[in-house]
Amino acid sequence: MTEQRLAVGDLAPDFTLPDSDGNEVSLHDFRGQSVVVYFYPAASTPGCTTQACDFRDNLAEFNDAGFTVLGVSKDTQAKLAKFKAAEGLTFPLLSDVDKSVLNKWGVFGEKQNYGKTILGVIRSTIVVGPDGKVTHALYNVKAKGHVERLRKELLP
Repeated sequence: MTEQRLAVGDLAPDFTLPDSDGNEVSLHDFRGQSVVVYFYPAASTPGCTTQACDFRDNLAEFNDAGFTVLGVSKDTQAKLAKFKAAEGLTFPLLSDVDKSVLNKWGVFGEKQNYGKTILGVIRSTIVVGPDGKVTHALYNVKAKGHVERLRKELLP
């Protein structure tokens, strides 16, 4: 099941995943930059759409402050491509179909869904500093208002 969650100061586990266009994206390619890696349960669902559109609408501010935004889910590349096109998303969406990264980053496990305990992607955001270490580890975040919270914590 879920490996231990990441904590501030941990070295973020490296990964290479395909994006919605089939290009490989590796975390180590962003060394020297700050990266917001957000994990979401499923493309094209109401909460995930809200969250993705909030990132889209605030992306320039994050980029101007030196942050790259990456979205990760267990969706297929085809589903991510459709989601990205439908919502006009302008940042990479990465596909982790086998859940290897989700497990390493501690974002796949038991969660509550309409009062039932299920296994799934736990909506979470991990911010990785230029040195590859975790600066923020936010698990079980709400879709609505989460990007605003990040803006307050990360942006000058």
